[in-house]
Amino acid sequence: MECFITQPVHEAAIAFLNSHGIATRFASRPDMPTVTKEIGAADAVITRDLGLDRQAILAAPNLKIISCHGAGTNKIDVSTAHEQGILVTNTPGANSQSVAELTVGLMLASARSICEANQAVRRGDWNFRYSVQGMELHGKTLGLIGFGAIAQKVATIASKGLGMRCMAWSPSMPATVFSEHDVEQAQDLESLLQNADVVSIHRSGKITDKPIIDASTLACMRPNAILINVGRGFAVNSTDLAQALELGQLHGAALDVFQQEPPSLDAPLLKSPSLIVTPHLGGSTQEALQRLALICAHQVRDVLTGKKPDHIVLAH
Repeated sequence: MECFITQPVHEAAIAFLNSHGIATRFASRPDMPTVTKEIGAADAVITRDLGLDRQAILAAPNLKIISCHGAGTNKIDVSTAHEQGILVTNTPGANSQSVAELTVGLMLASARSICEANQAVRRGDWNFRYSVQGMELHGKTLGLIGFGAIAQKVATIASKGLGMRCMAWSPSMPATVFSEHDVEQAQDLESLLQNADVVSIHRSGKITDKPIIDASTLACMRPNAILINVGRGFAVNSTDLAQALELGQLHGAALDVFQQEPPSLDAPLLKSPSLIVTPHLGGSTQEALQRLALICAHQVRDVLTGKKPDHIVLAH
């Protein structure tokens, strides 16, 4: 039995698979043409944010399971997998604490211009401290778009740790969940955007979905607001955000995900003032990476030994 792995995973997962008689093999490059060429006779695949497209799936006649190292399966062709009788699994909630902590870190970094301040000191501009316009988060309103496990943790940290008022918009979430977390339920996206000093995106969806944040919704946001996106890159129209930042409509923005990953180095967005960017590392802590990888390894072991795995993803 063999498991093909598209991108690096924690060594604990490799040790687990090998100890259960499952050989492991890595793609020589983390791109879809290489994966399609090299997937071969693999019985299982573990993939991270690269996903697995139709061509790659059809190139693997022995494939029985595609285990997604994360919750989002939008880059996996789940329909093709099901057509071929291949199970797709994911790891919901395994990295939620790490992503929540990064969200709060980006919020603080943007509010206090920490990245700009770091660069100012390194270039000898100590007087930056007199020109920077910081924002205190205590007493401000945090608006959460989506209210799943990550957003719930963000709300807890923001309210209990920073003294922020929290509200969220999530049409599919029962009202009881908001009350359990002492979070105000926004009736629509527009009202949330109009009332929030910080807007953080945690809503799932499909890559073909229309962006949640574009020119029209950016116009609803408060002047001097902060936008955070650690959820899905397709949720924000990069061109519209770049223009809003250029015009000074927002205090700042911080993105861990992008419409195109990695973004082009000449993308207008990367030239935007008051923007913080990180390379989709929300779940990249040692603790989360080990949890994620071991869940995937257990799923692979279960399927290849005839057992039902946890967290089966249904066809769209």
